[in-house]
This record gives sequence, structure tokens and C-alpha cells, in this order.
Amino acid sequence: MEWQPISSDALWDKINSACARMDADQLKLWEVIRITPEKWSQHTFGDLGGGFWVVAIFGEMVIWFNDIEDGFNRSNYKTYGTIEQYRCNQDELEWSVQQVMNLVSTGNDIGPFCGAPQPIGNDCA
Repeated sequence: MEWQPISSDALWDKINSACARMDADQLKLWEVIRITPEKWSQHTFGDLGGGFWVVAIFGEMVIWFNDIEDGFNRSNYKTYGTIEQYRCNQDELEWSVQQVMNLVSTGNDIGPFCGAPQPIGNDCA
């Protein structure tokens, strides 16, 4: 079976399911940062599916859905419409919202972040 990008309807199902699992504080923050999902570019991993769905914006950070890895991620952006860093976390949306809450309360963004695949060199021990 060949990979297909997630549909808008399937994405909304994931968002609605996550909202049902959010606690009151997470839901309050979600209501402030959420946007109507938009496809943003991310070169090179997002090229195949026409970009990734961004679902929230907080300052210079976005929460987006990686439909290759089937999970939500947080990344920075400099230009509206372009995700800077590829992430391959397989987080639920409420986990990403909680990470933004932690950032607000502590001032530290401790992740976790899973990055793009890296080539394996011949010098592995």
C-alpha cells in the first residue's frame, strides 16, 4: 500500500479526539493558540504530501501534524507558511499543548524532540 497524506476530515477526527482528552487548562490554551488547519511547506520531508497541516501557532512556534509518522510536533518558523525543523515525534495533540503550557510556566523548552533521519556512517562502533 502506498502512503497517502492525511485528509482534512481525518485530521479533524484526531483534533476532536484530542480535545475530548484535554484537561481544562490544556483546553483553555488550545482555544487561544489553535487555527483552522492550514498546509504549510517543509522541505524536504513535506514535499511529497504537499506540506504538513499546522493546527496551532504560538509566537514563532507551530504545532503541526506529521502524517508520515502519524503524530503531532512542535517546530519554529521564520516565514509564515514554512515549517523550519522537521520533527518525527508521534505525540498526541494534548501532549504538544502540554509542552507549550510547560514552556509558558517554566520559560524552558525541554522537548522531547525527535529530528529527521540521519545517515549512518561507516565509523559506527
